[in-house]
Amino acid sequence: MTRILVVDDSPTETHVLKTMLEKHGYHISVALDGDQGISKARREQPDLILMDIVMPGTNGFKATRTLSKDSATSSIPIIIISTKDQETDRNWGIRQGALDYITKPVTEAELLEKINAVLKR
Repeated sequence: MTRILVVDDSPTETHVLKTMLEKHGYHISVALDGDQGISKARREQPDLILMDIVMPGTNGFKATRTLSKDSATSSIPIIIISTKDQETDRNWGIRQGALDYITKPVTEAELLEKINAVLKR
């Protein structure tokens, strides 16, 4: 079973993503901020991370950079999912180590398509 770590401070957003993905057979773990996401990623070694950007404490850009530079987590693919929809945000997210970037609100079809594409790399 594919394990996905959702890092997002919004309980509503994590519930929506969790519900969407669990019905397709994914096992979902949740972290409520960047620091918790980093520690859970190191401990759980998920197959994929879905990362929000705007969170208290360590934001998603910094958490993505930390995870992508850490030898213990650098092989875990990261997809950023954020309300930040500027091209500069997208480019910066990719430069921090994310493999893809989705703008909220995300549709189930788009999310599954991006997940499948990233996991096949």
